[in-house]
Amino acid sequence: MEKKEGWKTLPEGDILEGGSSLKFKTGNWRSSKPIHHPEKCINCLLCWIYCPDGAIKVKDGKIEGIDYDYCKGCGICAHECPKDAIEMVIEKGMEK
Repeated sequence: MEKKEGWKTLPEGDILEGGSSLKFKTGNWRSSKPIHHPEKCINCLLCWIYCPDGAIKVKDGKIEGIDYDYCKGCGICAHECPKDAIEMVIEKGMEK
């Protein structure tokens, strides 16, 4: 793995490029992942509203899926779902 320079090497007063979470896929942080069950879903969009990572994909007012590249597995979507249409499962490879 390539060693990166630390912040101490930056010149004083240096201006850095702005960042975006779209550049940084964070889905590999999770130990649990949400599974959407469309047959139970009433498309109330509470999961989409409460998701801190914007990982719930919506199209035409309906849940289309979950973007696992950005989902960190916090479980807020499953907790907020009034119909238990989102189930949290242990991520493959994270079993004890």
